Amino acid sequence: LKSNPSSNEEKEAQTQLTKSDELQRLHSQALSAYQQEDYVAAISFLDEILAVCVWDAELRELRAECYIKEGEPSKAISDLKAAAKLKNDNTEAFYKISRIYYQLGDHELSLSEVRECLKLDQDHKQCFSLYKQVKKLNKQIESAEELIREGRYEDAINKYNSVMKTEPEVPVYATRAKERICHCLSKSQQSTEAIKVCTEVLQLEPTNVNALKDRAEAYLLEDLYDE
Repeated sequence: LKSNPSSNEEKEAQTQLTKSDELQRLHSQALSAYQQEDYVAAISFLDEILAVCVWDAELRELRAECYIKEGEPSKAISDLKAAAKLKNDNTEAFYKISRIYYQLGDHELSLSEVRECLKLDQDHKQCFSLYKQVKKLNKQIESAEELIREGRYEDAINKYNSVMKTEPEVPVYATRAKERICHCLSKSQQSTEAIKVCTEVLQLEPTNVNALKDRAEAYLLEDLYDE
């Protein structure tokens, strides 16, 4: 404006300057809220800033971290995916995305994202360690499903027992494994054991349709028609 004064441009410049000051204030409040572990407030401030500063990778990563702290990891994924595109060689974002997918039970997407991390840095220790774990689990699950398709239910049960040993820390994998074991037991007409395992699944997930169907099949084998 100093080099080219104009009343129209001055008004626009003053508006932008006011907005800039407001965003800086919001940024300070967001950081302060984050440091005080008030993640809901931090997210609210970051929402306002990111509505204007759409392409700020650091702020997206900060909001993602807030979502993770608030126990909403699935909401963090879109921010982390944007940050991975906006910042060159962002191995950390790919690692976090992979970990979130893994914790949510989506081992295939987890494997895909951790591979992106290793494409950028094949010596990345965290990504390589996660890659080995996810690859092993993924292979066991694929193998178990192949055995089910072939009708080799006893072998599939053994393979799903291995899945639970490979990943004892993330509950979703044990639940899914038990759901598939329940299916195998029902299909191989081991009705008593099927009812027991299916019931375990349904105590964890009362609306699990697959477990309900497989337990129903097992009840039929036992002539327990009301059940």
